[in-house]
Amino acid sequence: MVVVSTNKEKLDIPFIQHFLKDIYWTAPRTIEEVQTTIDNSFCFGIYLNNVQIGFARVITDYVVFAYVMDVFITEEHRGKGYSSILVKAMLEEPILNEVKIWRLATRDAQFLYKKFGFKVLAHPERMMEKIIQ
Repeated sequence: MVVVSTNKEKLDIPFIQHFLKDIYWTAPRTIEEVQTTIDNSFCFGIYLNNVQIGFARVITDYVVFAYVMDVFITEEHRGKGYSSILVKAMLEEPILNEVKIWRLATRDAQFLYKKFGFKVLAHPERMMEKIIQ
């Protein structure tokens, strides 16, 4: 049975940190840094038979803007529709239903997010970033 939960107490922090330490989109994070990101985000765990198989978090003001981050499903569970279940749960979460602008960055999962209405930025020239190494 697959369940998506927003209960942070159910999250397996070592599992999340272990996955994120080797992923291309993030610099390695300590367990303390992972905990801080979770403490300051709206989080989603996805569980198969009560075992966590994925994670996602949303940084948001709950009205205007939400930024989706750290979405993953473990390798052995990919290709089975679990990422779609996770993204659908995020977008249908009642607490987030007033959010007008959703954004994310992805190198290789555009196919997933397009199914949910995400598009390339209409005006990327307006976006700026500052990255501190």
